[in-house]
Amino acid sequence: MIRFTLRCDAGHEFESWFRNSEAYDKQAGAGLVDCPVCGSAKVEKALMAPSVAKVPGAKGRPEAVPMTAAPAPPDMPAKAATPKAVPAQLVALLQRMRAEVEKNCDYVGPEFAEEARRIHYGDAEERGIYGEATPEETEALREEGIEVGNIPWIPRADG
Repeated sequence: MIRFTLRCDAGHEFESWFRNSEAYDKQAGAGLVDCPVCGSAKVEKALMAPSVAKVPGAKGRPEAVPMTAAPAPPDMPAKAATPKAVPAQLVALLQRMRAEVEKNCDYVGPEFAEEARRIHYGDAEERGIYGEATPEETEALREEGIEVGNIPWIPRADG
């Protein structure tokens, strides 16, 4: 495993682990390496200083410094293997998901359950909606056969 310091086109710096340099090149070339802060896929390696520890009392002899990292699951980019990158990566993914929902769906606010029923029963135009519903309302919708999902709603990426 090799750790790279990376920088996106917005100037955010972060670290990611890769199996080797070729793995980074392959993932970056396929657009799979993105900034955990802003989600930009325009990422490049940043200048890094090597991390070498010296044996106390030995002159000029570097000590081997063990580095360990759990490999990423096969369906997840290698950068997720670093524990401190996971929360920022998750935030970036949730922010992108929120942006897509807001762009492609209608906000119906606290009338979500009623509007979902109207759409389901053909009394309103079929479209994607989002809004607020209590756990009881959500369960009642599911019992009626209406597909609903809960999305963790976090602040927008742009503030």
